[in-house]
Amino acid sequence: MSLERPLAPDPYDLLPPQPAFTLKSEDLQDGKPLEDTFAHDSVGGGNVSPQLSWSGFPAETKSFVVTCFDPDAPTGSGFWHWVAVNLPPTVTELARGAGSAEGGLPEGAFHIRNDYGTLSYGGAAPPAGDREHRYVFAVHAVDVDVLDVTWDVSPAVVGFNLAFHTLARATLRSTYRVS
Repeated sequence: MSLERPLAPDPYDLLPPQPAFTLKSEDLQDGKPLEDTFAHDSVGGGNVSPQLSWSGFPAETKSFVVTCFDPDAPTGSGFWHWVAVNLPPTVTELARGAGSAEGGLPEGAFHIRNDYGTLSYGGAAPPAGDREHRYVFAVHAVDVDVLDVTWDVSPAVVGFNLAFHTLARATLRSTYRVS
């Protein structure tokens, strides 16, 4: 079976442009491979979400949404690894492991079911032998206190809501490949 296919576009190249702010990580480097710690346990990883911190967002920000998306998954629709919504504007950092199903998000924030079907961060796990996949970690500065979504909506519904409520966006892009 061949997984040859065209390279998918960066998802944010397809949306209306937004102002940018700064996203940093002690665990990720933009354009560099993820460590196994941040890969899914199905490929021998630790399935731990990376530390993220952000600054320079608009003063009128009322909440944040954190996402991780793989546009290179052989699905026709990519693969959502992490969606955390309704982080208060006073939270400008998530510690390593904050994407755990056991907690780690601030009060009022919650996970949307990822494409693994879990309410947590799900690490990188491209098919063995497939090309290097890109993982787009994004923090969205939002103009409402809470997005009008529940934990059981799809990540696409969150994305739709973000189209109308994002003030600015910060991104880091990492890669991962299973030999």
